[in-house]
Amino acid sequence: MNKKMEFNNFRTFETEFAGRPLVIETGKMTQLANGACLVRYGETVVHVAVTASAKPRDGIDFFPLSVDYEEKQYAAGRIPGSFLKREGRPSEKAILTSRVIDRPIRPLFPKDMRNDCSVVATVMAVDPDCSPEIAAMIGTSIAISISDVPWNGPISGCSVGLVDGEIVINPNEEQRKVSDMATTVASTSERIAMIEAGANCVDDETMYNAIMAGHEANQKIIEFINGIVAEIGKPKFAYPSNEPDHEMFADIYRFAEDQVKFALDTDDKTVRDERLKPIYDAVHEKFDEIYPECEAKIDECMYKTQKTIVRRWLLDEQKRVDGRGMDDIRPLASEVAVLPRVHGSGMFTRGQTQVLTIATLGSVAEKQLLDGLDGETEKRYMHHYNFPSYSVGETKPSRGPGRREIGHGALAERALLPVIPPVEEFPYALRLVSEVLSSNGSTSQGSVCGSTLALMDAGVPIKAPVAGISCGLITENERWMTMVDIQGLEDFFGDMDFKVAGTKDGITAIQMDLKISGLLPEMVKEALEKTHKARNYILDEVMLKAIAEPRPELSKYAPKMFTTTIDAEKISEVIGKSGKVIKEIQAQCDCKIDIEEDGLTGNVFVAGLDADKCKRALEMIQTIANDPEPGAMFYGKVTRIMDFGAFVEIAPGKEGLCHISQLDVKRTKNVTDVVNVGDVIRVKVQEIDDKGRLNLSRRDVLIEVDGLEPENDPEEDRKNSRPRRGGHGRGDRRPRHDK
Repeated sequence: MNKKMEFNNFRTFETEFAGRPLVIETGKMTQLANGACLVRYGETVVHVAVTASAKPRDGIDFFPLSVDYEEKQYAAGRIPGSFLKREGRPSEKAILTSRVIDRPIRPLFPKDMRNDCSVVATVMAVDPDCSPEIAAMIGTSIAISISDVPWNGPISGCSVGLVDGEIVINPNEEQRKVSDMATTVASTSERIAMIEAGANCVDDETMYNAIMAGHEANQKIIEFINGIVAEIGKPKFAYPSNEPDHEMFADIYRFAEDQVKFALDTDDKTVRDERLKPIYDAVHEKFDEIYPECEAKIDECMYKTQKTIVRRWLLDEQKRVDGRGMDDIRPLASEVAVLPRVHGSGMFTRGQTQVLTIATLGSVAEKQLLDGLDGETEKRYMHHYNFPSYSVGETKPSRGPGRREIGHGALAERALLPVIPPVEEFPYALRLVSEVLSSNGSTSQGSVCGSTLALMDAGVPIKAPVAGISCGLITENERWMTMVDIQGLEDFFGDMDFKVAGTKDGITAIQMDLKISGLLPEMVKEALEKTHKARNYILDEVMLKAIAEPRPELSKYAPKMFTTTIDAEKISEVIGKSGKVIKEIQAQCDCKIDIEEDGLTGNVFVAGLDADKCKRALEMIQTIANDPEPGAMFYGKVTRIMDFGAFVEIAPGKEGLCHISQLDVKRTKNVTDVVNVGDVIRVKVQEIDDKGRLNLSRRDVLIEVDGLEPENDPEEDRKNSRPRRGGHGRGDRRPRHDK
């Protein structure tokens, strides 16, 4: 006899978040995971599951956590467009969301745990007004909190917008379209755990207030999660600690302390690495026998030795490894026009961090098409970031961009996007590629600076130059201090990498990485103040001295772009049957033409290397879309020769007669004395007769434009030409033209 399935552990928990219902379901789905939940935020549904291995992974010195945010096309009622008709590799948006979820949860796991842990957030339904990214972050926090996986959570996350000067928590779809800010804030019950922001040059105070508003909004959800954990949370499992023995660490520290201090005390990363190699060899030679089969833990003790020394220098002596003051920036250099033939290039150097960015301009049709779950379907400004192994002196084969490269590229893209001119003012697609040539801290912000230089070198009329800088943090109990422009060692051994990019007037992007549970409000405020001063210094003292403003003209190798609008109903005429007309224009003018319908109008984009040819194409399009008016001048191609004149095509399908009397300023005996089939000549529309036929004049152009003196009487010439009966000759009746 069949039995009906019962879910005895099924529970639902409800609250409200930013005016919309938030419902958590547990116990019905995913029974074999360590923890799982289904999040319903409005009509957005996200399933989150967390699993952990029973045993630690051998031979590693880090906590192996993976976070995957999976977008399913069915969530938005779509079938994937690929040949296989199923989801493939994650989109950039999905990868970036995975990183946003990873950053606030990772520091809350035990640092000595080596059990593999996996978090998978699957978007199953999307309500455009309720962000699936926020639902996934909250669901991740709940799934880990109620599981048996050790974790010092919970966290909560929210998005913060700025609409008409007012701060909005979790803005809906319409509000996001007009918001001057897109900031994600994650919090613990006491501290700010993560900040990810893009903004339209928002000032420091407004950004700080938005962050604090998000932090406050998160507290209600944290309290809600704690209530769920109190009811259904599992006891946390025990795990074997991978923390090195305290006695082992003390022995190695005493043995290597002075040598490590000497090795670290330099501003040259290469020198530092060379000094450390013999110290590692000496430590292993002495302690491998004392602590057998503990090579990995001995290396970890050496790491902790370096970390302890650097942190003690910073906290106790305000000493940085390269001798700088806490607010000093490393030596800077900027250079533009580094590469020939490319459309724009800029190289930015800060200490041993060096980034070369190349700008490429293309037609609007070369924009990137997006296939995500949100309303964004395309973007015309793209930034790609490459981090080859040689930039850190290592050997590793290139396998394409990883999550870090995608994340850093997106950060630089977000930082520059607010200053990119709109397509109506600058009708180009733009791709920037940042090649990291050497890396010793904050290459993403070096990419921001290099990108500004490349854009200005390319002649892109950006609204304002943008610079980026990072701020570090060292904490010890209640003590803490920040430092500007952290290099690699201070990033590795410090507690924070707070990256801020912006113009002199305001912030355009923020990304905050933490190794501790979170920041106090005063830490955030100080970081914003210090990075603002630093980026102003970088702009004034280095970048704007390399190039003060965008070049007035584009590179001769860049495509010249022209745009116009036509009536939408005329688009089919411009394109022609099977694209015949537009292909003919492109072939004649050696250009590329793109047309986008926008309501009642069609936006026409013409791109090519020869500006005159592009203008000719634009003229031909306007001629097709609009009836020529008397007095208008055109370049046209001679298609037929008759005794009485030449037929000239001023645009595909638009042809007129230039009578022999109108071919030249002097009397013309034979038409072929002046023009032949295939010649391109400039003509003026004299009149349009009652049948819509065009009468053209080359003579008027020579007089009015070239300033030639007339030598003939066109009326007399017209009488003398004496065309045969039938108007234009038997069998050569003048063709009728569409009006």
